[in-house]
Amino acid sequence: MIDFTQLLPKHKVKTLGEHDLYLEIFEGDLVTLSENPIKRPHLLFVHGAYTGSWMWSKYIPHFVEQGWTCYVMNLRSHYKSRVMDMTKITFDNYLEDIQEVLAEFDEPPVLIGFSMGGILSQKIAETNALTGLVVIDSSVSQEIHHLMPYPKSDQITPDIIIPPPAREEQSSIDETAEDIAFQRKYLQMESSQAFLTFSTASGLSGGVSINGDLITCPSLVIKAVESDDEERRGQLTAEQLGAEYAGLWNTTHTGLLVGQRYMEVVEIILQWLNRGK
Repeated sequence: MIDFTQLLPKHKVKTLGEHDLYLEIFEGDLVTLSENPIKRPHLLFVHGAYTGSWMWSKYIPHFVEQGWTCYVMNLRSHYKSRVMDMTKITFDNYLEDIQEVLAEFDEPPVLIGFSMGGILSQKIAETNALTGLVVIDSSVSQEIHHLMPYPKSDQITPDIIIPPPAREEQSSIDETAEDIAFQRKYLQMESSQAFLTFSTASGLSGGVSINGDLITCPSLVIKAVESDDEERRGQLTAEQLGAEYAGLWNTTHTGLLVGQRYMEVVEIILQWLNRGK
């Protein structure tokens, strides 16, 4: 099995604050830039539940090669951040972690969030100056949930912490056995308190309210689409944020980051970023 984290370019590492948040910084490749390059904003990547910065390992080399400097963070008690009591961690704690990383920037970055990181990023964008916002298969807001609720059959019964997804299947429509094995190696427990705050799909939460009127930066919504309902949730999220929308049919949630069609998502983001230079 290829461990994609071992293929990443050389980079700097910082640990931030009292929770030792593990931050990886990949400098943009200046060789690819013109003699008089336009100053580009940095990119800040926020992972989803159960995961960490490793989940972006297929993406990072492509952005670096195009000259984008990537900050790839880990929320408290995720991946190489300091291990903490997951029973006490809340959704608001994760917002505090992102704020702590944002303090590292001299200029507003483009915030790129996946899944739980997508709804966290939307909430951050309500009150922070950002150059741009990209959400990839984000957990939906309270407002979208009211318009397009998930079936009750999707409900779960969480414990005080939520174990990592087993990923016992050998492949999916866009993930190979190798892709799934890579995730299985790193997937971890998640905070039940945080999960029940944002996860409308669980059937146990109304979700996080997002005021799209407060989000004024250019935005992009990307959605994995396997049904008309999922397509509509993605479109409604884009409408709420005043964002551009791209729905990728016959893709899966995690496949957008580590599956065989991940490059389609990278190219969509790069095209959107380059238009805004």
